[in-house]
Amino acid sequence: MRKLIGVLLVVFGFGLVVNGQTAYEQSILLKRAKTDSSFRDTSVSILPKSEIEHFSGLHYFPVSEEYKVEAKFVKKVGKSFEMQTSTSRKPIYRQYGYLTFTVEGQKGKLYLYQQVASLENSDTVNGYLFCPFRDLTNKDSSYGGGRYLDFKLTETENRVVTIDFNTCYNPYCAYNNRYSCPVPPKENTLKFRIEAGVKKWHD
Repeated sequence: MRKLIGVLLVVFGFGLVVNGQTAYEQSILLKRAKTDSSFRDTSVSILPKSEIEHFSGLHYFPVSEEYKVEAKFVKKVGKSFEMQTSTSRKPIYRQYGYLTFTVEGQKGKLYLYQQVASLENSDTVNGYLFCPFRDLTNKDSSYGGGRYLDFKLTETENRVVTIDFNTCYNPYCAYNNRYSCPVPPKENTLKFRIEAGVKKWHD
């Protein structure tokens, strides 16, 4: 019986760790591979055509489960406002609520925003919440204009939301200035480093 249990533990262990990578790490690396593939695809790539030919992949921080944390969600719907962008465009958003969390011993707070235009959609319940943010890595290793996270509206229903900073991504204008990208509001500035997700594209 003990031998059987030992065999099962070994088999189960191999299910969790392959080539030194956990199933979670593999899932993030797979998502990154798909993203890189889309950047190489000339039919959908957001890169300038002059850069696609030499594209070898985005730059990423190492995958770390320390940056996947549980956060407390507090719903607090605010007034509509014009969100600043990298151009003169000013889409209308409203605060929907905020997340409080601790990552690597640092306490943080991030607001989630809802685009007002989406409220006109009858399928609002399946909509998304937008979380543009800045942190101290923007000064050196990540994009200076901040990075983004997305959440499904349904994720907030239980008041506990998983934040996976390994999935945070750059705005399109980090790669191509023909795009207009929301600028993270000052209230969404973290006073510590988030060394996870996508790094800056160019120095």
